[in-house]
Amino acid sequence: MRRLPPFLLLTFLLLSDGIARAEEHRLYVGTYTRGDSQSEGIYTAIFDDQTGQLSGTALAAKADNPSFLAIHPTRPLLFACIETNDYEDQPTGAVAAYQRSENGQLTLLNMQPSGGGAPCHCNIDATGRFLLVANYLGGNTAVFPIGEDGHLGSASCTINHIGSGPNKSRQEAPHAHSVNLSADNRFAYVADLGIDRIMTYRFDSRNGRLVPSAVPATATVPGGGPRHFALHPSGKLAFTNNELTCQITSFQRDPQSGRLSVIGHFSTLPNDFDGRKSTAECLVHPSGKFLYVSNRGHESIAVYSIDESSGRLTRLEIVSSGGREPRNFRLTADGKWLLAENQNSDSIQIFRVLTNGTLQPHGPPVNMARPVCIRFVE
Repeated sequence: MRRLPPFLLLTFLLLSDGIARAEEHRLYVGTYTRGDSQSEGIYTAIFDDQTGQLSGTALAAKADNPSFLAIHPTRPLLFACIETNDYEDQPTGAVAAYQRSENGQLTLLNMQPSGGGAPCHCNIDATGRFLLVANYLGGNTAVFPIGEDGHLGSASCTINHIGSGPNKSRQEAPHAHSVNLSADNRFAYVADLGIDRIMTYRFDSRNGRLVPSAVPATATVPGGGPRHFALHPSGKLAFTNNELTCQITSFQRDPQSGRLSVIGHFSTLPNDFDGRKSTAECLVHPSGKFLYVSNRGHESIAVYSIDESSGRLTRLEIVSSGGREPRNFRLTADGKWLLAENQNSDSIQIFRVLTNGTLQPHGPPVNMARPVCIRFVE
């Protein structure tokens, strides 16, 4: 067999290595570390989108209850909600800023009090200059400037919600549970579980401020407890999962005014199910054709097709999540894979997304202590 000249061999190896890396995507996992958890903080791993394998799991940074994460779109930065209510002996949680290294390790830059207890969701605006955070126990939403050095400044804006809901054990006060921005960065939507409202704000991306929109709130299911919120790629539809009643609410959205109008409510469970009801996450497939919702108690993921003209949903299947207490899950950018975290099984189940939107389990669950949130470095 004829041997390649050294320079050609080196070129071949470099190209081959580049192709392999192109198929691999780094991800980070936020976890719960308190109680009987074996987790120590934020973990990192590599996902291969050709084989569907998750490998190289390692502790990226020790942290106290680093639940939800946000990865900066253009800079090597990661931000985490420190989901506590006793940061520096005060009734608040915190938000943390980290520098990302090439090997996935995280270096803490700084922390700021989140302005309310149990910060549980965060997102970065399109300019990359602000981090928006939902504080569950605080019942508010806060905005934090991201400095040129990656450090978080003190809050530039905090909006407190008011009201309550009919479920006296869970809706005695506002409980902001997620914050999401429209693709054009003009509107921020906050799902508040405690008051059965999607709060709509105009986002001032120059000063990092939230201003109530012309229609500042949209009601969902009474006693439903809206938790997370997903915008359709078209910008004309949106969805929220009602945690307490296991229903999805579908909205028509006006891209110009940001206004939401309820289309309908759709169950996430079989009609004969009589166990614990609690949804956790909802996500729209990148194609805009499908919607996914996780059910805690039923331990499953409900899959729907989306009628893009009417916004109505048709349930395709309800598939086992592969473990107990399915929380957040994430679709790959190409929509071919879904990674579901099962908090109480200490595992992540990988699914192949078929062309019709349904899910096919791919291999056994991967061990991960108390996973709560998963984010890819896109």
